[in-house]
Amino acid sequence: MMTKSKTIVSNTPRPPYYSVILTVAPGEDLSGYHEMTEEIIQAASEQEGFLGIESAEDELGIIVSYWDSLASIEAWSRNAFHQFAKSKGKSIWYQKFRTRICKVEHEY
Repeated sequence: MMTKSKTIVSNTPRPPYYSVILTVAPGEDLSGYHEMTEEIIQAASEQEGFLGIESAEDELGIIVSYWDSLASIEAWSRNAFHQFAKSKGKSIWYQKFRTRICKVEHEY
């Protein structure tokens, strides 16, 4: 089981905007995972177009980041530190994972 995270609801602008949803089933070895998560959230928050992030952890981990455009998401996906963190996730921390990109049209 993963460690539960703080509850924060992002204060996003009026739609439309985009979300990147990362859902993970953790593996057995999570050494360094939570530290890397904090570092990657900090790095993402410094990227142009970043709007906010939300996460929840239990038996699955779900991280939702919000972005102003697909171009901002693409730029973040090319970030060297982000690519490094993704490779560690794939090879060490995640048993399974899925990334989804969505356009937010409405919120209430």
